Amino acid sequence: MNRYLLPASVLGTAVGGAVLLKDYVAGGTCPSKATIAGKTVIVTGANTGIGKQTALELARRGGNVILACRDMEKCEAAARDIRGETLNHRVSARHLDLASLKSIREFAAKVIEEEERVDVLVNNAAVMRCPHWTTEDGFEMQFGVNYLGHFLLTHLLLDKLRASAPARIINLSSLAHVAGHVDLEDLNWQRRKYNTKAAYCQSKLALLLFTKELSRRLPGTGVTVNALHPGVARTELGRHTGMHRSTFSSFTLGPIFWLLVKSPQLAAQPSIYLAVAEELEGVSGKYFDGFKEKAPAPEAEDEELARRLWAESARLVGLDLSHGSPVRGQSLSR
Repeated sequence: MNRYLLPASVLGTAVGGAVLLKDYVAGGTCPSKATIAGKTVIVTGANTGIGKQTALELARRGGNVILACRDMEKCEAAARDIRGETLNHRVSARHLDLASLKSIREFAAKVIEEEERVDVLVNNAAVMRCPHWTTEDGFEMQFGVNYLGHFLLTHLLLDKLRASAPARIINLSSLAHVAGHVDLEDLNWQRRKYNTKAAYCQSKLALLLFTKELSRRLPGTGVTVNALHPGVARTELGRHTGMHRSTFSSFTLGPIFWLLVKSPQLAAQPSIYLAVAEELEGVSGKYFDGFKEKAPAPEAEDEELARRLWAESARLVGLDLSHGSPVRGQSLSR
């Protein structure tokens, strides 16, 4: 019997060490214990994955949480789940299709009319490496949903955010931005041969450029904006990549994926941290990899590119910023 004790002990130690290593690699849970009672939070794409876990934890911390999703059946189900798990009944589901400028405007108008305040906007929703689809308004799908839709939504809610200051905007970018390039002459892939991976990387780089530029236009408003890379997570976002259907990926790379790929709950922790951490009060225009601030790719720091992208984005979504921003009071023009 004793001859089995050592192997069992070694196995137990190995398994325990592997779990600890995975937790370390994944970054762990949000270090801030701050609560947000009385604050209103909007999370886009909150019916599943990182968005749902973000909404769940912010509801647990006392927030009035609005789940903003395209699929209302799934959104209502997620809201019920969160209310049941947290016993916080201030969790609601609202329709928002980021592939439709009309839907974005309708959602924002309803929020402005019905909500007394908006303290945190988490621009979480995304599509990844989908076929060459276009939005309702003719934009390349990844650029339209991941970036342009959030660009418009953020602008339409800036008045409400500023009136609720201190307020926070959180943009979910990606490490993939380092491989991105913003082509101002062909943002919607009408001239180039379509490359779904490059289109995704462009959309995430555009979000970072927007984060940087918006932060330069917000000093003195009490509104901050930051971007983050949540890590690689097991979510529906990767459904178009085909990796989950690959036998090679499943068996040969399985142990590596297990170590490096986060659960949606762990991948949501950086968003939660940026939303609640008291030590981040006043911090703006930064890029976080997990909980740590990091320098983004050089193109994300290009101020001239950011200004030009801002102007072109406003034109594409129909915002007249020639006399400033749609926000009353302090102008956001530069």
